[in-house]
Amino acid sequence: MADKETGGKKPRLFQANAPVFLGSAALIFIVLAFAVRDPQDASAIFAGVQNWIVHEMGWLYVGAVATFLVFAVGVAASSMGNIKLGPDDSEPDFSTASWFAMLFSAGMGIGIMFYGVAEPVLHFASPPVGEGGTVAAARNAMQFTFFHWGLHAWAIYAVMGMALAYFSFRQGLPLTVRSALYPLIGDRIYGWVGHLVDIFAVFGTMFGVATSLGLGVMQVNAGLNYLFGVSVDVKVQLALIAVITLLATASVASGLNAGIRRLSELNLGLALLLMLFVFVVGPTVFLLQAVMQNTGTYLSTIIGKTFTLYAYQPNEWIGNWTLFYWGWWISWSPFVGMFIARISRGRTIREFVIGVLLVPSAFTFIWFTIFGNTALAMQLDGTADMVDAVQADVAVALFQFLGHLPFSYISMTIATILVITFFVTSSDSGSLVIDIITSGGKAEPPVWQRIFWAVMEGVVAAVLLLAGGLGALQTGAIASALPLAIILLLVCYGLFTALRRETQRQNSLQSVTPPTGHPPMPWRQRLGVLLQQPTRERAFSFMRETVVPALQEVAQEIRERGLEPEVITGDEREISLVIDAGSDYEFCYGVALRSVPVPSFAVTMLEGECEGPERTWRAEVALREGGQRYDIMGYTKEQVIADLLGQYERHMHYLHLHMAG
Repeated sequence: MADKETGGKKPRLFQANAPVFLGSAALIFIVLAFAVRDPQDASAIFAGVQNWIVHEMGWLYVGAVATFLVFAVGVAASSMGNIKLGPDDSEPDFSTASWFAMLFSAGMGIGIMFYGVAEPVLHFASPPVGEGGTVAAARNAMQFTFFHWGLHAWAIYAVMGMALAYFSFRQGLPLTVRSALYPLIGDRIYGWVGHLVDIFAVFGTMFGVATSLGLGVMQVNAGLNYLFGVSVDVKVQLALIAVITLLATASVASGLNAGIRRLSELNLGLALLLMLFVFVVGPTVFLLQAVMQNTGTYLSTIIGKTFTLYAYQPNEWIGNWTLFYWGWWISWSPFVGMFIARISRGRTIREFVIGVLLVPSAFTFIWFTIFGNTALAMQLDGTADMVDAVQADVAVALFQFLGHLPFSYISMTIATILVITFFVTSSDSGSLVIDIITSGGKAEPPVWQRIFWAVMEGVVAAVLLLAGGLGALQTGAIASALPLAIILLLVCYGLFTALRRETQRQNSLQSVTPPTGHPPMPWRQRLGVLLQQPTRERAFSFMRETVVPALQEVAQEIRERGLEPEVITGDEREISLVIDAGSDYEFCYGVALRSVPVPSFAVTMLEGECEGPERTWRAEVALREGGQRYDIMGYTKEQVIADLLGQYERHMHYLHLHMAG
């Protein structure tokens, strides 16, 4: 795949897809130069595009996001949910706790720190309809916040992540955004169309991450101002960007396991600590009541809010909030979708969707209830004027809020550290994703490429702050969501087509009767196969003397009948026969030796060939979908051939049903 995509092997130092790497870098530099040269003109252009999208294409955003949520839930609830994002015998690369921590940190970490207090208070002060500053406005404020940060946002990420993980880990395509369009354009994903898709994904990811880094550094500056009296100005923020970019560079150079995973777990731990602190010192009973009521009302009104566009009472609120968020999440979908795909290999689609939709959403709901409802309670009972504080400066809202609670110095310190670690995690995970895309899907590109993109994110954030163009480029990133929304709708169609085809294949393989040409296995041989506990020497001998000749003999017979099969040997432990008849599904039959623990109930004394007291060997069959978990150790050559032909007959039966359908 890599050679086909990049035109041959690259030197070890440079393992990138040159058109995407160089094209993305050039486009980013051009836009930066434009923003620096004339920030006011850039701001006007982007604002005009955003205004047109809100007024003319808002209906498309609303319909697309609703489609993504229905699609994700429907696929997970159907039989398609049993399909693994990887071979059938694959296992998750990360524990569930680490997986959730990385989902949480990459998706919305900085966002919930920045808006945890601010958004509910702003909705309370200026609701889309009705009077602000009332108890009813407070209830509605939490509903709008839940709606913007809940299932819809994560459904967008789930669709992109599911498609990328499926086509990469199960179908063997590169882990890049272009692969999600394979069902629609086929091998053209390796040409200029695919290059443009990936360049566009890199562009959106870079400016999306840089915009969030801008928000994060402003909040870090505000925290340092509260703690140590550090002045709030652009020079300090540039220095903070430089320092935190160095930390992100060190993290991304350490790799996914050593750097990003550990930072994500630290983020989650600090977030839980801060949230628990506010919960304990705040109105605890009220918060317990509020989280239940907020969640119940959210679930009972989700359909109505999903399709509300205020068509009969137009106002600017929906453009400033709901459509802003929908565009923001869609523009981030290549980044977050790619990242959660990268960390989700080996999970079933159902497990993936449940994890991506429910777990981060539940944590986000609890977070906004604890911080948002506590701030609203302060406002309503007169403890603090949170409305004025938030409207004066959203970046300092969290610290003004913590200043009204006990042990404020400690909580502000934790909050500042948490924003910094979220900053670093967003930067290094964004760098990893961009590097994977620009390297043609390679999971482990050279370290210098990851460092290059990490530094680039810091440079972009710094240039935007200097040029005053942060708001303009943020609007540009949101505007880029329009074509991405259309691409994601196409991705849904292509993924559904591929999953339906695979489900039909699995059903056909289960329903077809075994071939009548199987030679029967005498019962004494069958008993011997069941009771054997082969040594390493016997297993490798079986592979050399029985399996290899069987597959080679079948391959020779197929060649004489006009096809071109391929016998692939990895090492002495595995061999496979691949038959590609020009269909969407090639046939692959493989056998791999695997050392396994001896079952506690095995009658090992009958054979006396056990590999020590604990291990023995199996010769397991693997098809294109992965290992089948059954053992053919002890078969004769004719029986191995019969098993191969039985699997091939099932494959041909599926192709017949597929062509007939």
